[in-house]
Amino acid sequence: MATSGGQIPWVFSQVKGTIEEEVAEADIISTVEFNHDGEYLATGDKGGRVVIFQRGGLPVKPSVGVPPVFRCDYNVYSTFQSHEPEFDYLKSLEIEEKINKIRWIKKTGMSLFLLTTNDKTIKLWKIMERYPMYSGFNLRDDEGRPLDNTEVVRLKVPKVNTDKLTTEATPRRLYANAHTYHINSISVNSDDCTFLSADDLRINLWHLETTDQSFNIVDIKPANMEELTEVITAAEFHPINCNEFVYSSSKGSIRLCDMRAKALCDEHAKIFDEPEDPSNRSFFSEIIASISDVKFSHSGRYMLSRDYLTVKVWDINMESKPVETYPVHEHLRSRLCSLYENDSIFDKFECGWNGTDSDVITGSYNNFFRIFDRDNKHQFCYEASRDMAQLGQILHHKIVTSETNRRRRNEVCVDNLDYNRKILHAVWHPGDNILAIAATNNLYLFHEQQHHTQHS
Repeated sequence: MATSGGQIPWVFSQVKGTIEEEVAEADIISTVEFNHDGEYLATGDKGGRVVIFQRGGLPVKPSVGVPPVFRCDYNVYSTFQSHEPEFDYLKSLEIEEKINKIRWIKKTGMSLFLLTTNDKTIKLWKIMERYPMYSGFNLRDDEGRPLDNTEVVRLKVPKVNTDKLTTEATPRRLYANAHTYHINSISVNSDDCTFLSADDLRINLWHLETTDQSFNIVDIKPANMEELTEVITAAEFHPINCNEFVYSSSKGSIRLCDMRAKALCDEHAKIFDEPEDPSNRSFFSEIIASISDVKFSHSGRYMLSRDYLTVKVWDINMESKPVETYPVHEHLRSRLCSLYENDSIFDKFECGWNGTDSDVITGSYNNFFRIFDRDNKHQFCYEASRDMAQLGQILHHKIVTSETNRRRRNEVCVDNLDYNRKILHAVWHPGDNILAIAATNNLYLFHEQQHHTQHS
């Protein structure tokens, strides 16, 4: 429910993670993803681990005339090590275990399936529930090991245990040796049979059942690498049309490709690019124009792209310019030189849609994240902070100001922004107003404040 002006009253729900001052590099969350119905939430970290959370509790049955209250508590469902550090002996290259992306496969049975990838290898995981059904055997112990005959002194009746549920994660497929460069994207097709994987220069098409063969559908590698002018930064399938996909580049363009045209999609069907204003050109223009993320809307009509300073909404029927542009942290434009020196200008922020495509979300520095209301053209800035210890605490809109003398509690001086505290990964529940925000090693969950109507 939105308040006046279109603002949704967000409240703090949960935070997962440790509170240590010194955060281990392996514990930093590197990707966050809801499954298709939002009942499960997966996170991957730089240590190669995947944690799956399940939405807990039972829905509250509303009284007559009172809006329903939805569940927003997520509890750990399964944890497993997805990738280990490797070493490429042919290239004398270390391959990090960091999880770059997680993508869910639509659930069709009792088990869960998801794809995880590091820089080189994609894995398909099956997560299934298992009960330790029987115990108290006569000729073997509960682990299945045979007992010595001298240990069998009396006859026992085996017991059935149904109270202890465990989850088991099993790697079902391993898709490897297809990428020379680091994988930055994976996307599952709407046909639920194929998926794509993209690195800096190539995009490959895989079948979920085939691990030893993939088809190269985009290759932008020049014959002479000195002529290289751009790289692929993100790629995604269309949510409805299984023959279409898009990929973004470091030059700020988005290309829509149709696999029906020909097998190798080097010639795009459409290119979405906004010419730069010559008056704004600077040394940093190409760096800040690089698109770090691109997402189709649920309807498939629009695309959302994130570059360093802005979020843009594109209509797939209009290539010349975006239909909407939202500044994320315009106050940093005058500080690009210092951001370049500390490498912050190369941070890759993600973006996302809400379930109805009416709002978009993305992250910023100082653990700020921004929500843009497309209908009312309003934007809101909130902070994910451990200081919000009280469950149900309402989030207050933050204002970044250039004034050094801060007068109001919700104002933050631009000089005091902490660039080490940044939100690169922020996702919206596909159905409900629930946000999952990854801030360093912590996962924050926020939900819409529920209003109960008073009746006489």
